Amino acid sequence: MKDAAPNRPPLPPFTQETAVQKVRMAENGWNSRDADIVTPAYTEDSQWRNRAEFLSGHAEIHAFLTRKWNKELDYRLIKELWAYSGNRIAVRYAYEWRDDSGQWFRSYGNENWEFAEDGRMAKRHASLNDLPISDGDRLFHWQQGPRPDDHPGLSDLGL
Repeated sequence: MKDAAPNRPPLPPFTQETAVQKVRMAENGWNSRDADIVTPAYTEDSQWRNRAEFLSGHAEIHAFLTRKWNKELDYRLIKELWAYSGNRIAVRYAYEWRDDSGQWFRSYGNENWEFAEDGRMAKRHASLNDLPISDGDRLFHWQQGPRPDDHPGLSDLGL
């Protein structure tokens, strides 16, 4: 879980280009569904609010992500930049997943991120809601892993 490189570019302060890049890198990391890959993107003392759950540090983040991806099967995520300033980025996102009974969901949310100087996320505040959907309503159909560059984003999909 330990990050080999001290910096995680792009570094703040963010520009439009680097904020978009940071959002896509986060999306790609989460689409790996691998807590060992995602956790090092956060500072060792990173503070999270995810729904009604409050987390602090790598051990809690790693446990949360492991639990999440064990429950949310066939997870596919799209993030989109909403706003940025200095060392902060706001995103909106949607992801699709199914539970172990085969029920599909689309989860919609917003995140506020604050980054340390080394480019790792120090604070993450996430609000989201789950909507049950049918298999026929799914919009995210790429192979497991990063979203292909030519796959539509949230705005393109009308989400």
